[in-house]
Amino acid sequence: MDARNFTNSSMNSTTSDYNSVFTKSVLPPLYCCIFLAGLTLNCLAAWMFFRIPSQTSLIVYFKNIVVADLFMTASFPFKIVNDFGLGVWYLRVVVCRYTAVMFYLNMYTGIIFLGLISLERYVKIVKPPGASIIQNVTFSKALSTATWVLMMILLVPNIILTSKEATEDTSKKCIQLKTDLGVQWHKVSNYTCIAAFWVVFVLMFFCYASISKTIYDSYKKFRRNNTESRRKSKRNIFSLLVVFFICFVPYHACRIFYTLSQTINSFSEQTKYVLFHIKEGTLLLSALNVCLDPVIYFLMCKSFRDLLLERFSKKAADSRRKSLTAPYSESIL
Repeated sequence: MDARNFTNSSMNSTTSDYNSVFTKSVLPPLYCCIFLAGLTLNCLAAWMFFRIPSQTSLIVYFKNIVVADLFMTASFPFKIVNDFGLGVWYLRVVVCRYTAVMFYLNMYTGIIFLGLISLERYVKIVKPPGASIIQNVTFSKALSTATWVLMMILLVPNIILTSKEATEDTSKKCIQLKTDLGVQWHKVSNYTCIAAFWVVFVLMFFCYASISKTIYDSYKKFRRNNTESRRKSKRNIFSLLVVFFICFVPYHACRIFYTLSQTINSFSEQTKYVLFHIKEGTLLLSALNVCLDPVIYFLMCKSFRDLLLERFSKKAADSRRKSLTAPYSESIL
């Protein structure tokens, strides 16, 4: 057989279900690591925040991100088992109809809360007139509830409209399980989420640029020895932006083209294959967010940091006390 024909034949057979060494052997172990680390860190974060009263808008938003990250993490085992090829073919249907939607619902909800945190920091530091309501805890709780409701209204129909009868062949591509209305809703919901991401992106850039300028202007005006305060402010801004850029920007840079490839027939199978693998690789970075959010809590939330350090210092003190009393106890025995 001609080598070129063999390559094309292999590509066509592969793109029929988009299997590859990358998606079946490389990504699943990485998702396993993210799942274990994310579950541990977010359970710890939830346990900590459960003991912290919601006295500020920042804490309200952080608590909502913890919930979103836990639900997002809960969807990983289904993807891992499915990608490893360990489950029955119907598991792919479960992933398409339910857990993939749960993943995206919580990912975009978390992104919106990161945007709200940026806005809250902007209001606290820059203090624009008439914006104090943003820091009102009751308003923050209402806004958080509205965010969850709106995201569910937007994305839950993707579960309902993925209702075509599933077979082993059609389950290989999620789009083939959607009704005609489901395909259109999939397109609309995807573009809406992408638009929401870029709105948050611009909002964060504006807020943190304004915060940096305010801090710098304050330093120039008063010439106070506030190097430590400036360093902490820069650290907080930098940490959140780095997490946001690493986890979400690469994925959304390719998401539009991937969505078009799913809904428009003008894309070749080879192009769809490449876009799928780029999407899967960058989606792993988005999943990594569940491990990096706890770092943001530690750096930006003093209540969280103080409680965590207090718990660990208490455990360290207890361990030290036991080690000191052990020789005395043994000598008595």
